[in-house]
Amino acid sequence: MTKLIVADIQPIYRAGIVRLLAPEADFRIVAQCSDIERTLHAITTFPGSVVLIASGLHPEWPRVKMLLEATGSRGIVIAENSEVLDAFAEMGMRGVLYRGSTSTLLLECLRTVAVGGIWKPRLPENIQLAAEDGVGMRVRERLTPKEMRIMALIVQGCKNREIAFRLKTTEQVVKNYLRSIYDKTGVSDRLELALFTLHHRVLAEATAEIGVLMEQEEMARLHAAASKSTEPDNPAHSMRETGT
Repeated sequence: MTKLIVADIQPIYRAGIVRLLAPEADFRIVAQCSDIERTLHAITTFPGSVVLIASGLHPEWPRVKMLLEATGSRGIVIAENSEVLDAFAEMGMRGVLYRGSTSTLLLECLRTVAVGGIWKPRLPENIQLAAEDGVGMRVRERLTPKEMRIMALIVQGCKNREIAFRLKTTEQVVKNYLRSIYDKTGVSDRLELALFTLHHRVLAEATAEIGVLMEQEEMARLHAAASKSTEPDNPAHSMRETGT
């Protein structure tokens, strides 16, 4: 049985890997990591593993390579759809996959690397790297601004309750929106929705931008609330206390 470490900042993608490998008897996930330091610790703790590591963690690749070699482990990079795969192969990684690769391609890569082989970078059929991502563009045009915000939060791994809180609505309203989104994208659950979004460059970029915007809005809201809480309730009383 091959020990597998899954390192990715996106919890929904880690969940997808877990679901994919659950019925596979030849793999055992020994660690899930959301940052590079936890990843390096896991590599040290579980020597001889295959390590799926997302480029989005922005590791120091020479350091990762040295640690993999020292522990007898092998690395597979999960690259974003806009990145050049050959660059990672030149860093000593045993395999490189686009995030939007099919489950069949991922399993093939894992099994090749697990037995000591090298997976040569290739472009999966369902990845659109050209400027025109037809499916992604058509879906993007059909989705409303509110639906795009919900998709952005789904990709971040948020549950319905958290989404409702962030959007100042109810869980039932979120469920209604999700049904509409499922119909427009052709998926059946939130995990499939997240992976569908990540598979299409137009949607992945759009939800990433919306996610950043929402974080900025949340920070501004918290800052405004903090500033308001420090203001005196009664200006006149405050003036008397200061002797003015």
